[in-house]
Amino acid sequence: MSLPIENLEDAQEVTYREAIRLALDDSLQADASVVLLGEDIAAAGGPFKTTEGLVEKYGEDRVIDTPIAENGFCGMALGMAMTGMRPVVEIMFSDFLPTAYDAIAMEMPRLRFMSGGQTSAPVTVRASGGGGGRFGAQTSSTGESWFLQFFGLQIAVLGSPQSAYDLLRTSIRENNPVVVFDHKALHGVKGPLVRRDSGFPEIGRADVVRTGSDVTVVGSLLMLHRALQACELLAVEGVDPEVIDLRWVRPLDLETIRASVEKTGRLVVLEEQYHDGGWGSAIVSRLTASGYRWSHPPVCLSMRELLISHSPVIEDLMISSVEQIQAAIKSALGD
Repeated sequence: MSLPIENLEDAQEVTYREAIRLALDDSLQADASVVLLGEDIAAAGGPFKTTEGLVEKYGEDRVIDTPIAENGFCGMALGMAMTGMRPVVEIMFSDFLPTAYDAIAMEMPRLRFMSGGQTSAPVTVRASGGGGGRFGAQTSSTGESWFLQFFGLQIAVLGSPQSAYDLLRTSIRENNPVVVFDHKALHGVKGPLVRRDSGFPEIGRADVVRTGSDVTVVGSLLMLHRALQACELLAVEGVDPEVIDLRWVRPLDLETIRASVEKTGRLVVLEEQYHDGGWGSAIVSRLTASGYRWSHPPVCLSMRELLISHSPVIEDLMISSVEQIQAAIKSALGD
């Protein structure tokens, strides 16, 4: 499914996977200080082929295969950043991010503060997550809200090919650490892409990808795509939802979300993660605490509180389907 973007006449049709690869390629080309590190990202082209062909183009000094030691090579990336480089670290599955918690959560986001602003950590950590691929309990999490408690760390979620390109390039150019999440189930999804070297969206700004008047639907990653599919089906029934691509979990764009909710009067948040501690509960809490008076209770559609199984039947029941999203939107409308 294609999402609307500016300058569509200049766009090329690419897959979400290719958009990630092109963002890395253009970043390496634009800035000699950018280097890539990760497991099997060089000759093998990455586990999901998002770095295919880059080692041949830029060499082994800039596209670097690492040992299976996430905290170690994330720590190396931090050291490289402190000496003027812009490392981009690939963590094969987002489920493996906790193995590098010390470097990512304790060191990178605190460096600027603890050095009194004398240095910073321009490190981009990107990881592929999400269910639907039958990878089982240890390699199927999105992980997008795991780092919400670490001030100084920015968190991006890639919802479309254009968003994947723009947010990744923005993250690499940023002087502070960013964790970037993509979704395994979206790698083959096609959409329009405009490549550029400037004019990237502001960090922390969500995107209204479908305007509507009846209900506000906020989603990320795979849930964004399923939300758009559900809304197209509901439109046939006369329902007019507004859909927001979250794009940034930290910082959260409450301004855009609140403006939409004040227009529609209703809110549905869609997460492929558990409700407690997620960005959806944070949105509801912040809006309520800021004085927003709900005329209709917000609807939060999250994963069932079970571990993801290799069983296709169980996995599919845990992750919200298009039909379940339709039902959630109707529930918010009172139907």
